Amino acid sequence: MQKEKQSIPNILTIAGSDPSGGAGIQADIKTISACGCYATSVITSLTAQNTLGVSQIQTLPYEFVQEQLNLILKDIEINAIKIGMLANAAIVEGVADCLQMHPSPLIVLDPVLISSSGKKLLAPEAVSNLVARLFPLSTLITPNIPEAETLLGEKIDENDLAGFAQKLADKFEVSVLLKGGHLSGNYTIDTLYDITQSKHSSFESRKINSSNLHGTGCTLSSAIASYLGKGYNLVSAIEKSKVFIQGAIQNADLLKAGKGNGPLHHFWSLNK
Repeated sequence: MQKEKQSIPNILTIAGSDPSGGAGIQADIKTISACGCYATSVITSLTAQNTLGVSQIQTLPYEFVQEQLNLILKDIEINAIKIGMLANAAIVEGVADCLQMHPSPLIVLDPVLISSSGKKLLAPEAVSNLVARLFPLSTLITPNIPEAETLLGEKIDENDLAGFAQKLADKFEVSVLLKGGHLSGNYTIDTLYDITQSKHSSFESRKINSSNLHGTGCTLSSAIASYLGKGYNLVSAIEKSKVFIQGAIQNADLLKAGKGNGPLHHFWSLNK
């Protein structure tokens, strides 16, 4: 008896474009593909950037973002969604309106507020719209420590990551993965508080001394969305995503792309 082929999940990324290929839509599509899913995308912003930083941002009209999103959601059955850079309040509102008309059970929201080079990627007045409109629709949000501090309005105590992850989850009524890439020391500790289970989980990995860390947040959130779309539970999806991103960083020295903070090697497993 022939084994029935399993269909490939469709994952949607909603984010900005990075022409250097290390972050944003480009990194998301690579990640989703490398994780064995089919990538669809809605572009919110165009950036002029390279591995040395962002020089300009051109935000697309929210009506055009909505049109992209509505057409995708009407035509393709989406198994999970990753949301990244949204740029302004109008796009946040437009995306939220579309997602309410076409509900998705699995949404991973990476609250992209500031680029690694310090460029603001979400207008300050739009943060409240993000919280009010899109957090309630999300399965998981994935702030790093500076983003969590912005959302909470206070400094994060590195000795109480579990407490602050829960504080975020309770405040915004959504599961939270507090990313620890900014922690001091030799280890990165990502801390999950799953609000549906009232449960903490910790994911520890040794920091890799690398000049190729551009797009780590985009890559992690896209990987989590991909594995959720493939049917893994939240903890397993994060565990598999951490393995994927560790491999992508460890093998990034095979790439010779840029003079600054270089990209990850999203297709590292193909070189094995």
